[in-house]
Amino acid sequence: MAPTPSSTTSTLTLDINGEKHHLSVDHRTTLLDALRERLGLTGTKKGCDQGQCGACTVLLDRRRVVSCLHLAVAAEGREITTIEGIADGDDLHPVQQAFLDLDGYQCGYCTPGQVCSAIAVIEEHAAGWPSAATEDVRPESVPPPLTPEEIRERMSGNLCRCGAYVTIVQAVARGARAHEEARTATAGEAAA
Repeated sequence: MAPTPSSTTSTLTLDINGEKHHLSVDHRTTLLDALRERLGLTGTKKGCDQGQCGACTVLLDRRRVVSCLHLAVAAEGREITTIEGIADGDDLHPVQQAFLDLDGYQCGYCTPGQVCSAIAVIEEHAAGWPSAATEDVRPESVPPPLTPEEIRERMSGNLCRCGAYVTIVQAVARGARAHEEARTATAGEAAA
């Protein structure tokens, strides 16, 4: 008697943009396909489907991942943020606003992944994480300024086929300044 093959599907609960979504998926289903095809969250784009272009970047526990290489079953129990969950109601996130103000997009296809990546880049930099462009990577050193070179290196996993890199770098820098201003204001309120 041949052994019974194990099931190749699982029922999961995904926490996406603060909402619980229950779905049954094949174990091989990527997070990208679960978001787009199963849940209708089409803001996350399918570009290369090989982890090379960054169009499918989402935040997983506030860290960026390319969702085309991440299995949906591995995202259960984690906080998933897609482009649809970045804004606060009608108020755009400062990075979204900077992309809009500075034309940090052309066709717009890569923009959701660029925005998600930029938000993570800003938080990584603020936390002191070095990049390949960081000159002093000693743990006791202070984070380097978020120069255009730092931004380009940190955003290098996100491609823009239209070539809007100059304005993307400017938008990330503006978003970082807004993040720092908000952080300083919050610290000042806490101290008062």
